[in-house]
Amino acid sequence: MNDSGAVLPWLVIRQDDNGNRYRVGRYATRAEAQKMADSLDARGHKQLYWVERIGQSVQ
Repeated sequence: MNDSGAVLPWLVIRQDDNGNRYRVGRYATRAEAQKMADSLDARGHKQLYWVERIGQSVQ
């Protein structure tokens, strides 16, 4: 939970060219998170973006 009490279990993660991973944002729904990941991916930069739920990680 954040300070407002809202649950934001969906993350957008970015991986750079060196394999470093960063949390871009947290979202209430998978659809919101996927929309943001798609928007960032559409910019054409060589970053990898994906969505995951808190507690679920990509190895």
